[in-house]
Amino acid sequence: MSRPPTFVPPPCARPRTLRTARGDFAVLDAVPDRDPRGTVLMLPGYTGSKEDFIALLEPLTAAGYRAVSVDGRGQYETEGTDRPETYAQEELARDVLAQTAALGTAGGVDLLGHSLGGQIARAAVLLDRVPFRSLTLMSSGPAEVVEAQQIKVKILGDALATMTMDDVWAAMRAFDPPAEAETGGEELRRRWLRNRPEQLIATGRQLATEPDRVAELAATGLPVHVISGESDDVWPVPLLDAMAGRLGAHRTRIAGAEHSPNTGRPGPTAAALVAFWDGL
Repeated sequence: MSRPPTFVPPPCARPRTLRTARGDFAVLDAVPDRDPRGTVLMLPGYTGSKEDFIALLEPLTAAGYRAVSVDGRGQYETEGTDRPETYAQEELARDVLAQTAALGTAGGVDLLGHSLGGQIARAAVLLDRVPFRSLTLMSSGPAEVVEAQQIKVKILGDALATMTMDDVWAAMRAFDPPAEAETGGEELRRRWLRNRPEQLIATGRQLATEPDRVAELAATGLPVHVISGESDDVWPVPLLDAMAGRLGAHRTRIAGAEHSPNTGRPGPTAAALVAFWDGL
C-alpha cells in the first residue's frame, strides 16, 4: 500500500471536482503562478489515491507544469458502483479520456500512471493517443505482476468478497512490518474504507492477468518515459529496463527508491519527470 507523506495538499493545489462526460472525479489541481508549460494528469496505483502525488505537486508547479492527480472510479473520494463491470479496464481507460477532455488542454496532456495506474493509462492511449503529448509509466510493467503479488491480490480479493472493509483493514495491518504499522494509520484507514471493494477486486484481477501490450504501445509512436526505483517487488527492475528498450523509451531509475518513487524520493522523481517533459 502506498503511504503518502501527508493527505494535506500544498498551497499551490486545491481539491476540487472534475466534471466530465462520464461523471465527476475528485482531483487535486495544482496550478503554477504563471502560464503553464503543460498539463500533467496523474493516475494512482492499486489501493492508492490522488494523495500519492502530493509531494510532487510543488516541484512540478515550480517548474511551470499544471499537475492534476485524480481518484479513479471507486477510489477514495470518487464515487463508484457495486457492479464489477463498472471497473473493467476499458471502462477505466474511457474515464481517463473523459478526464483529459475535461481539462481542456491545448497541445496535449502528459499522462502519468503509477503501477496499476500505468496500465490504465496505457489502455487509454491505446484507445486514443491523440489527446496525449506523452506517457510516463511509473513502476508499471509490461504485463501481469510477479507471482508473489498475484497471490497477494488473490488473497485480498477473496477476503473482500466475504469480509467488511474494516475487518480486512485490521487483518492487513496485523501483517504489516512494525515500522509501517505505526505510520499514517488513521488517514490511511479512512482512505481504505472509502474505496469500493468491487473496484479493488476487479482491478486486482487485472493486475494478475494483464497481457503484454508493449508492441501495441510502441506502434502508437507516443513518447514514453519508464521511471522506477532501483528496486521493485511488483515488477523486477530488469523487466522494466527491457520494456523501456522495446518501447524505445526514456528510462530513469531513482536511486534509493522502491515501488513508489513518488512518495519515497519525490525530489529526484519530480526532477526526472520535468527533464523528460522539457525535452519533448
